[in-house]
Amino acid sequence: MMLKLRRGTVVAVAPLTVEIGAERRRAWADVGLVGPIEVGDEVIVNTEAVDLRLGSGGFDVVHANLTRGLEAPGGSKVHVMKLNYTSLQHPIEPVESVSGAKRRSAPVAVLPLHGHLAPAAWAAAQARPGIRVGYIQTSGGALPGSLSRDVAELRARGLLCGHVTAAPAYGGEYEALSTIGALDAAATALGWDAILVGPGPGIIGSDTALGHGGLSALDNAHAALSLRLPTILSPRLSSSDPRDRHRGLSHHTATVLDLLLAPVTVAVPEVGDTVASELASRLETASGGRHHLKFGAVDLDAYAASGLPTTTMGRTIVEDPLFFAAPLAAGGLIGR
Repeated sequence: MMLKLRRGTVVAVAPLTVEIGAERRRAWADVGLVGPIEVGDEVIVNTEAVDLRLGSGGFDVVHANLTRGLEAPGGSKVHVMKLNYTSLQHPIEPVESVSGAKRRSAPVAVLPLHGHLAPAAWAAAQARPGIRVGYIQTSGGALPGSLSRDVAELRARGLLCGHVTAAPAYGGEYEALSTIGALDAAATALGWDAILVGPGPGIIGSDTALGHGGLSALDNAHAALSLRLPTILSPRLSSSDPRDRHRGLSHHTATVLDLLLAPVTVAVPEVGDTVASELASRLETASGGRHHLKFGAVDLDAYAASGLPTTTMGRTIVEDPLFFAAPLAAGGLIGR
């Protein structure tokens, strides 16, 4: 399957728009890799996502800037590569090289998808003002660290103290070659009090039991458990997802709970006695009695007033409160 690359001309930068033939198309450029973009630049873009009409990642991606992107000096003193053996390989300084201090027992909240990041970070800060919570971005969704508006806003508001991109993900404030290396560095050299770990935006899916980005939670939980860090799973829940497989308890989380090789703590949002009891029952069944359920208080109204993201897949927090309640519960638990 060859890359679907096309040559175009930049006709606007805010938002980035590239003209290919007679068509003007929305685009995105990772300026950390391809350099700055200006009107009139000749660029090569990957058009596959738009041509496939993908709802997630529905924009062209700049592959190279032929006008001003071919003179980068490179990192001559660094010899470790990300995206190695691809045309986008670039040198990084791995955060693993600065770890080594005594490991703190920093709790880890394992997120099933990127939409849980903002509620979890906000809830942790409410539970313990001044807590140093960082985010490790892994596989399972978008790989560029600079793509997430949520990360930028959370960093600007002081709700995240750092951002590590691990394994294939790249472009964070720190780079890690593995998720376990990122977790170790976060709990040692970086000095985080608590850790949020999960995929970037745009989770990968294939309508199969095992072929989806939600399984990154399995690997991330195992990495945290292997370091003996307290591990809390934020379950993917929904009040109103139109897909049966994601309504109530998502099959993504049910699969992870079934496949985990060791027990974790599963956050159960306190959203009314009846609903919470039903959720606990479903999570207990999915866990097979192997995992520990822990109830966490949630304040949906306060989060809705925070100015942080309150929509998921076009549904608002009012329409789908359970989606936001789960990470609010998980974030509150790591903040205790």
